[in-house]
Amino acid sequence: MSDWLTVIPPLLAVIIVLWKKEVILALLLAVLCSEFILLFNAVPAEQALAQFSISGIERVISVFESGGNTRILTFSLLVGALLGFMRYSGGVTATVNFLIKKGISGTARRARMLPFMTGVVIFIESNLSVLMSGIISRGVFDKFKMSRARLAYIIDSTSAPICILILMNGWGAYVLGLVSGYDLEESAVSTLIQTIPLNFYALITLAIVLYTIIADKTHGPMKDAELRRAQSDSPQSNSSSELEIPASKPSFMLIPLFVMSVSMVGFMFMTGNGSFTDGSGSKSVLYATALACLVAYVMMVGSGRFNHKQMTEIGFKGMNELLPLVVIVLFSLALGASLKELGTGKFIASLVAGNIPMFLVPALLFIAGALMSFSTGTSWGTFALLVPIGMPLVVELGLPAPLVLSAILGGGIFGDHCSPISDTTAVSAVASGCDLLEHVKTQLPYALTAGGLTIVCYVIAGLVA
Repeated sequence: MSDWLTVIPPLLAVIIVLWKKEVILALLLAVLCSEFILLFNAVPAEQALAQFSISGIERVISVFESGGNTRILTFSLLVGALLGFMRYSGGVTATVNFLIKKGISGTARRARMLPFMTGVVIFIESNLSVLMSGIISRGVFDKFKMSRARLAYIIDSTSAPICILILMNGWGAYVLGLVSGYDLEESAVSTLIQTIPLNFYALITLAIVLYTIIADKTHGPMKDAELRRAQSDSPQSNSSSELEIPASKPSFMLIPLFVMSVSMVGFMFMTGNGSFTDGSGSKSVLYATALACLVAYVMMVGSGRFNHKQMTEIGFKGMNELLPLVVIVLFSLALGASLKELGTGKFIASLVAGNIPMFLVPALLFIAGALMSFSTGTSWGTFALLVPIGMPLVVELGLPAPLVLSAILGGGIFGDHCSPISDTTAVSAVASGCDLLEHVKTQLPYALTAGGLTIVCYVIAGLVA
């Protein structure tokens, strides 16, 4: 089998997304294409044609064999229920009014800063950061007639860069585990800390986000989305507008969110047997979301305004609103597993392992990471494939380990920000109530700008290192 065949499935997915604007169809066809190539390499062509659809179905089913994947999908559904509880309780409307009354989000600029600061404060887990930033800020953005696409961009482009810069979280523990097995000049912890000022993509991305917030400047498709929102009086949410629900008390939103954030930390320690860095992010965020749903349920039933039957209906309504995005996450996970077996990531990584000038290695590793993450929809999977390529280059060629590692980390996040098949992109769309394709389209120019500047930075850094 030609190695070039391994890039056909992700390319097919991107082409269909851009052509038909159908993410679910694109992901499904990409899974089937990947499975056909795998079968074609293993059995005669006739058998491959007869079996690839069955193989594709089994690949989707196999997603549930992983406890982590199943927890991500369950978490995505529970997020819908939690959003429904907080919306129908009137807590979202009351919180928005409270924030504006207290002056915390009394102006449009402060409203834009709210999701950014929430993402900075909640750096322990990217999905939790995105979720809470989106939930807290949706109503405020509606109040000032700012588009949900802008909210999705702010929370998506804040969460991962913050997580990979602060590192006192599951991201840091994961990367530390990948790096620890190599004979580097300095310890893995020291190497990881030194990547912070060299992670140019994360730093530039955060700078651009702050520029759009403070200067109130939007460009390209984002500018069009803002103009459409400013000229429209209709609700922009994919569901019924939060502001149509009569306000009650902010506690109906803030207490479940507080329970979720605090219990998330507690569950990280619990699942890590007393060690935060050893905790399971997927378990912790699921348990924390489930507990928050329970707290919201008890508060709403205890208020006397809702009974069990109504709560059940509200919960399922919320889940139903997110079901299409949950399917997208499911197919993204299936495609990622199929592409891993196909060897797409390894092939793209091998493109930078030839005879190339040493000063270009960091820039090319950044580009390779971006291509891998864009094609497979996973930044963590990209880290797992590229670190075993980059660290031996450090050992054999004497390259600076922090520079090489930061390029890999930044490339993984860059590709993830651009990818329409990324589960992180889907979660950001869920949290903000934005259409997935609109989020990808409006965020892309900002991500490409940051990526282009980052490549220049790594070329210069490679020359002076």
